Amino acid sequence: MRGAGPAAPGGLALLLLLLAAGRLAAAGQPRPSVVLVACDSFDGRLTFYPGNQTVALPFINFMKRYGTVFLNAYTNSPICCPSRAAMWSGLFTHLTESWNNFKGLDLDYVTWMDLMQKHGYHTQKYGKLDYTSGHHSVSNRVEAWTRDVDFLLRQEGRPTVKLTGNKTHMRVMEADWQNTDKAVNWIREEAINFTQPFVLYLGLNLPHPYPSPSTGENFGSSTFLTSPYWLEKVTYEAIKIPKWSSLSEMHPVDYYSSYTKNCTGEFTKQEVRNIRAFYYAMCAEADAMLGEIISALRDTGLLKRTIIIFTADHGELAMEHRQFYKMSMYEGSSHVPLLVMGPGIKQQQQISNLVSLVDIYPTMLDIARIPAPQNLSGYSLMPLLLEMAEDEVSSRRPRPLWVLSEFHGCNVNSSTYMLRTDKWKYITYSDGHSVLPQLFDLSADPDELKNVAMKFPVVAHSLDKILHSIVNYPKVSSSVQEYNKRQFISWKQSLGQNYSNVIANLRWHQDWLKEPKKYEDAIDKWLSQRQH
Repeated sequence: MRGAGPAAPGGLALLLLLLAAGRLAAAGQPRPSVVLVACDSFDGRLTFYPGNQTVALPFINFMKRYGTVFLNAYTNSPICCPSRAAMWSGLFTHLTESWNNFKGLDLDYVTWMDLMQKHGYHTQKYGKLDYTSGHHSVSNRVEAWTRDVDFLLRQEGRPTVKLTGNKTHMRVMEADWQNTDKAVNWIREEAINFTQPFVLYLGLNLPHPYPSPSTGENFGSSTFLTSPYWLEKVTYEAIKIPKWSSLSEMHPVDYYSSYTKNCTGEFTKQEVRNIRAFYYAMCAEADAMLGEIISALRDTGLLKRTIIIFTADHGELAMEHRQFYKMSMYEGSSHVPLLVMGPGIKQQQQISNLVSLVDIYPTMLDIARIPAPQNLSGYSLMPLLLEMAEDEVSSRRPRPLWVLSEFHGCNVNSSTYMLRTDKWKYITYSDGHSVLPQLFDLSADPDELKNVAMKFPVVAHSLDKILHSIVNYPKVSSSVQEYNKRQFISWKQSLGQNYSNVIANLRWHQDWLKEPKKYEDAIDKWLSQRQH
């Protein structure tokens, strides 16, 4: 890590002058460059009070001070590849049919970066992309396809923590640091010489948990790994221990998720606190990488004409609702960070409007002054970020008062749909009837512990009606079920006689091998059922 970075006291006054001097005026000014830093599994609530009391995130705080933070930004699908597909396409998951970590955008899909390049921007990307297909195991794929099978199998290792290195060991996630170094070098050696604007993307894997070798084929990722250097950035006494419902009271889909994530056993408060502390420490390391990018832009004089966006593909439950990982519509999993700073962007602004990752596509085009396609699911964030004239805002499509998220992958035994409105979060499953929906009043119950769908049936019905107007979700759920069965049959046939041996050694091997016949019979029964 170079120097003290822009958060050093001496640098702030200078930077303030640079940003002020670089205010983006109306058309006629040069188009700004853009840097998008997108990490993996970052809980958006950590970017504003009260979550930020648990860990020092100096560069996220720096962006808040000299830019804008969105308080209600959501993923459109709480898993890597489908979420990134939404971000790079500007389209909801059911429109791109990005059902799991192997089925994202078509390889020839025109992304916002493609359009920006076509319209004169220099483009560069480093690190994790994963919007066409993720680099995930056969095990993970089969787990997604067989989620409709009537069995419970642990798909992940039990979440655990691991300390590495000493108090000077900063570069724990070496691959991310290498990609950050590449991006920094590109800024210092290439971007500084450009006469045209540029767009740079850096995809980080942190704070995603690390692979756990005990889990079988290609591992699950259930190890929260950090060094004493980063752990010192965490305030242990500020860590909140989440409340859990008893196993018998859990929503059936939550129970399935908790079981497959290997979280239904006993956990001490210390274990839960450590998992959360190590996760926050991993967030601090990701924040430092963001700081390297900000430092490079400052040192090269590019900061005054560059818009920086920081976000993530989804969050991390970190033992909330007796789960780790994502794949859930609870806040820890679905709420993402979204911060923007740069020329023309209001400073110290907090925006409470509901936004989501599909908004990145039209925002990028808006920054580059490129007309947006008519079919996009998202809306440009620029009217919220800039001091725009009223007539300019009114000429645009009005932003809806809701966001949509949906999930069709592994660790959840039903397609899931979330509609978030003012204070309400409505979650429904499958066809909307076979599994009970959930309704949470986030103003009264921010921890989402009280399902009030039965208490407020009129509200639930009204939100369901809005959801139906956006997506015919029973039809989508049925399509996903058919897709899963087709894919599984094709995979099974490709194995020939090896089917049982191969499936017995996937990540769920510890459960499967105890009663292989029981699970084979469950799959046979599922395959024999008529398609809807």
